[in-house]
Amino acid sequence: MLTRVIAATFAAFMAFASPASAQSSAAPPTAEERQRIESIVREYLLRNPEILQEALVELEKRQAQAEDRARAEAFNANRDALYRSPNQVVLGNPNGDVTLVEFFDYNCGFCKRALPDTVELLRADPRIRLVLKDFPVLGPGSVEAAQVAVALKLQVQGAKYYEFHQKLLGGRGQATGARALEVAREIGADMDRLQRDIQSPQVRDTLAENARLAELLRINGTPTYIVGDEVVVGAVGLERLRENIVRARASCARQPNVC
Repeated sequence: MLTRVIAATFAAFMAFASPASAQSSAAPPTAEERQRIESIVREYLLRNPEILQEALVELEKRQAQAEDRARAEAFNANRDALYRSPNQVVLGNPNGDVTLVEFFDYNCGFCKRALPDTVELLRADPRIRLVLKDFPVLGPGSVEAAQVAVALKLQVQGAKYYEFHQKLLGGRGQATGARALEVAREIGADMDRLQRDIQSPQVRDTLAENARLAELLRINGTPTYIVGDEVVVGAVGLERLRENIVRARASCARQPNVC
């Protein structure tokens, strides 16, 4: 980043020092002129190093603003896929007045740590609608476990799926395809159908859709929550999630399309 700042500083100085360069017919600076300008820029930055820090702060600010704008545009363009996709798993109250979307990985330690928070939210607040987005980013085992989980949704939903989710995410050891199949068998899934469904286009499409949404929303880690129009990154704890839900509920009441 520092290199980009210095390069930008040099480019700006070149534009200022060579006004003729703004003209399409202007010749580029000679090697001698360029060397002189580089020397001036270097000496100026050495005498005023705080400018680099100021430039870095401003650059980070502009990048954050650009990311926020891009994320807001992605929200508006992908609300249906985010909140109402036919491929997603919905827990809690399907007709709840506020939606909590969670991007997670079954091998994510922070997701495991945050599981009791979502369990308590659903227990204490019967108006929450929880949408699960499998986002396997931690290797082949995570991908295999996610494939089983998505395939299971084709035959099991509601309380049974919730049982599967808690057992797999809350269990010890690594989540793999084999472990996910074991948990599915424990909850009474049709294993022959499950094996077929794992290979189905719907499983591939669901995981691809989740990955596309994550990319558009600048999500690169788990757990990440979408609450209303806010992105909450990490295992932030029960109270923080409750605060976000209160704000989202107020926003949803004023603007139903937000949720």
